[in-house]
Amino acid sequence: MPRLLIFGLGYTAVRIAAALSAKGWQVVGTTQDGRGGTLRFGDTHAITRELALATHILSSVPPADESDPALATYGEALAGSDAWLGYLSSTGVYGDAGGAWVDERAPIRGRRGARAAADAAWLALGARVFRLPGIYGPGRSALDRVSQGRAHRIDLPAQVFSRVHVNDIVSGVIAALDAPAGAYNLSDDEPCGQNDVIALAARLLGRDTPPFVTLDTLSPMARAFYAENRRVTNLKAKRVLGWRPLYPDYRLGLRALSAMISPAPANKAPDIASGDQR
Repeated sequence: MPRLLIFGLGYTAVRIAAALSAKGWQVVGTTQDGRGGTLRFGDTHAITRELALATHILSSVPPADESDPALATYGEALAGSDAWLGYLSSTGVYGDAGGAWVDERAPIRGRRGARAAADAAWLALGARVFRLPGIYGPGRSALDRVSQGRAHRIDLPAQVFSRVHVNDIVSGVIAALDAPAGAYNLSDDEPCGQNDVIALAARLLGRDTPPFVTLDTLSPMARAFYAENRRVTNLKAKRVLGWRPLYPDYRLGLRALSAMISPAPANKAPDIASGDQR
C-alpha cells in the first residue's frame, strides 16, 4: 500500500492528503505542534521512522530563516531515500518578467532567494517541484476578501498574474505520481489583473466594486506583490502529466465557489494591509 509522508499540513496539503486517503493510501503528516493526531515536526525519532517507511514524500513547508526547514532537519534522510519526492514551491522564483510568459526554463531570479534555493535543492534531490502562483479556493478567495471588506483595487492596468484553484493543485500532484522528476507550473490558463478578479467577486456577491487605493497605503509585502508582473504557462504540466485544470480561468473558479460559500457581513473598515495571494 502506498504510504505518503507530508511535511506541513497546510491549506493545500490537507486536501492532497484527503484525496489520496480516499484512494486507499496511508497518509501521515506533520504540524508544528502535533495537533489532531499528526506528527510534531520536531519529533526527529518518529519522523525518521516514517521517512524509512514512506513510498512517497511531499513537502509544503515554506522557507524560514533563509533555509528550508525540512531539508535542514531531514535532508540526509531525504537524500538517501528511494521514495517519490515532491515539493510545493512558488512561481515567485521567476521574479518580475514585465508581463511576459514564463515557463519552467525561465531564469530563477527575483526577491525570494530562500524560496529559489529550496526549489533548486529539491530539484537536485530528484523531486517533482510544483511551482504555484496565487492559490485560491474555499475560504480563501477574492469572494472572502470582498465579503469581509478587505478587498481593494490598484490602478495598474498592465499588471497581471496567474492563479490556481486548490483543487487543481491536488489533481496536478496526483497526476505527477508517475511522472518524471522536474519542475512543473500548475496554473490556470488565463493570467489577468487582480482588479478583474475583485470586480467579478463583487458582482457575484451583489456588492459594490471596492475602491481604488494607492500603493503607498499597502504593506511592504503587498507592494512587493504588485511589483512583479508575469504570465505563467502550464503547457509542460499538460503535456507531461496529462493534467488539465478543472478551473481554467478565474471566472469558472469564482462562480463555483460562490455557489458554496455564505458571505460574511461587509466590514465597514477595510483592512488593506495584506496583498499576499498565497
